[in-house]
Amino acid sequence: MDVAKQVSSRQALYASWRREAVVARVEHPTQRQRAHTLGYKAKQGFAVARVRVKKGVSKRPKIRHGRRPKRTGMFYPTDKSKQQMAEEKAARKFRNMEVMNSYWVGDDGVVTWYEIILADRAHPAVLRDQERAWITKQRGRAFRGITSAGRKSRGLHKRGTGSEHTRPSRRQNRL
Repeated sequence: MDVAKQVSSRQALYASWRREAVVARVEHPTQRQRAHTLGYKAKQGFAVARVRVKKGVSKRPKIRHGRRPKRTGMFYPTDKSKQQMAEEKAARKFRNMEVMNSYWVGDDGVVTWYEIILADRAHPAVLRDQERAWITKQRGRAFRGITSAGRKSRGLHKRGTGSEHTRPSRRQNRL
């Protein structure tokens, strides 16, 4: 019975999130422990946004110049993870803020939700904070793939044998 209550409460929560905007600012993080681990502080200059990303895979670009039926309509995974896409959406919505990090909060059959931790580059509280002041010197972290999700998508979480062609970038180190 308890499991059924938990599932129904989770479904109700997701239903309320579905009615929100794609990028919605939230007062408090859903998972406080996780947010604090990733750099969130409950003070001015820091914000949390919940972002909705659709599930599914991207379709291949349409083939031109001739009929090649074996190659049409195939699917392939995107280069970016859904988490990185969510970070970019949040960065576009809150232009004066910089993405620090993000974490997964839930998903249903259609969409996945992430909470993005943002810091205001110009806020005095962020500038004074010794541990978080580094964020003020970096611009466009989400778009350049410098966040943790971006580095993971670029293959930079691995080191050593098997990852020789990931640094400084995949495109530069082709065989």
